[in-house]
Amino acid sequence: MKQPVTEIRVLNTVTDYTRLCGLPAPAHPLLTVIDLEQTRSNVLPEKLTPVLQHFYTVWVKKNLKGKVHYGHQSYDFGEGVMGFQAPGQVFAIDATLDISSISGWMVVFHPDLLWKYPLGQKIGSYGFFSYAVHEALHLSAQEETALDALLANIRAEYERPIDAFSQDVLVSQLDVLLNYANRFYHRQFITRRTAEHDLLSRFEAQLTAFFAAEQEQPLPTVQHFADALNVSPAYLSDMLRTVTGQTTQQHLHQALIEKAKRLLLTTSLTINETAFQLGFEYPQYFTRLFKSKTGMTPAAFRFSAQ
Repeated sequence: MKQPVTEIRVLNTVTDYTRLCGLPAPAHPLLTVIDLEQTRSNVLPEKLTPVLQHFYTVWVKKNLKGKVHYGHQSYDFGEGVMGFQAPGQVFAIDATLDISSISGWMVVFHPDLLWKYPLGQKIGSYGFFSYAVHEALHLSAQEETALDALLANIRAEYERPIDAFSQDVLVSQLDVLLNYANRFYHRQFITRRTAEHDLLSRFEAQLTAFFAAEQEQPLPTVQHFADALNVSPAYLSDMLRTVTGQTTQQHLHQALIEKAKRLLLTTSLTINETAFQLGFEYPQYFTRLFKSKTGMTPAAFRFSAQ
């Protein structure tokens, strides 16, 4: 029997989001600050899930009883955590979600707010906007206090009458907020070093097993290893960069080149056959990558070892 297609509710504007939360229309058309205690009396019906949003959200949530589903993962918000969502992402609310004791805050802002500012370009470099919710940031008391102070500044500007400088000030304050969030995320990678080293060990085991295969196989992708480790690609790359100094892609290229060298030195495969064995559809791409990483072509490398 064919399964029914799940309906998705689309939120295009900041006003759509405040309406979803049962709150008044925002004072600014492209940004709003929400005190989550104000949403306690609202009922979130099952028909409102899943939801596709076309704006950014940054939040600190506490005492939310139940689960919110994000991508293929879910997260229980009993603890105070900070999280992020970017335009185009989908979340779903558990029908049993209890928000009667929820506290914290949320900043919701539309991409149009940023388009003429450097932050509009820089925001794409923040990997935490592509994380799954179960990879949310766990804050220390000191960090939470610092963020609450930043939020108070944003709220004060948001509540002022809009003038010619309002957008400049709001965007600059969002920039500071995200800079602090980035600092705290990298702190988390360091203080949770034991867990990250466990993830590193599992990644290295996956990498070794993948490249130990002798048969022809597709090129390795970051997504493949992230899925195998049950984390998002951005989280995996940020963890590896913090612990090892290299991104996931750099690790994959390094392992790929090492296997290419082994094939070139220990087999009679032609350069093209070696490329196909490694998963390259076009041998010239293999030659280009090999030269960029070693300083010589595959043929020159093989010849130099004779």
